[in-house]
Amino acid sequence: MPHPTQLYQHVPDSRWPIVYSPRYNITFLGLEKLHPFDAGKWGKVISLLKEEKLLSDSMLVEAREASDEDLLVVHTRRYLNELKFLFDRVEGISKATIVDLDAHQGNGHERDFMGDKRVYIMDVYNRHIYPGDRFAKQAIRRKVELEWGTEDDEYLQKVERNLEKALQEHRPDIVVYNAGTDILEGDRLGGLAISPQGVVKRDELVFRIVRGRQLPILMVTSGGYQKRTARIIADSILNLYSLGLIGPESASVSAQNSDTPLLPPEVP
Repeated sequence: MPHPTQLYQHVPDSRWPIVYSPRYNITFLGLEKLHPFDAGKWGKVISLLKEEKLLSDSMLVEAREASDEDLLVVHTRRYLNELKFLFDRVEGISKATIVDLDAHQGNGHERDFMGDKRVYIMDVYNRHIYPGDRFAKQAIRRKVELEWGTEDDEYLQKVERNLEKALQEHRPDIVVYNAGTDILEGDRLGGLAISPQGVVKRDELVFRIVRGRQLPILMVTSGGYQKRTARIIADSILNLYSLGLIGPESASVSAQNSDTPLLPPEVP
């Protein structure tokens, strides 16, 4: 019998599928300013989108905090994470694809889903940086390892080519997209050299391909260790909205539109 929970809620049509809470922004006596990660970037993204008149507070969905009972359910299943919880809770969700475009290998979810045939993992990362988890790599179904300083053209071509193949190999019920901005040029921890325009284009590319197949997509913003990442994330969301890839009209995006290559197929 399903565990009773208050985590799931009805979302009115007047609200956007953007989940945010002010509690996402971490502060601790100003010490957060000493950390390379901008712990307040999510609040900055929302503020920028409000300035652009795209959002208001009444249009956001605020996540509910998991109770102790909810977390005990997770941990009694050996650190069962949210996506596995999703399989148990949401009708029609039995297969998922994780598209991890953070600069680092996603060894956490790879270890979590090791051997789970319901979950297909595509991971594109800098092969020279943390964590270099060889065991976790066994869970990756489509692995794209990048070199130091990889730039826009090569990166975007590899993402497009491999995402198309991933969705051909495994048609999921949902795509979970890890849209890390630590791929940005100048990010000392990511070690790649993608321009701000390249980050925006990457998100557009992923949404066009996924929405063109009439698949739902959940985007999480993930890593990004520069102060300018909030502006870039906001610009990307504005771009997705202007193209009809998110918002009230997003469901009307056709597969025909997405079949036109966004980039020339030059890089294997």
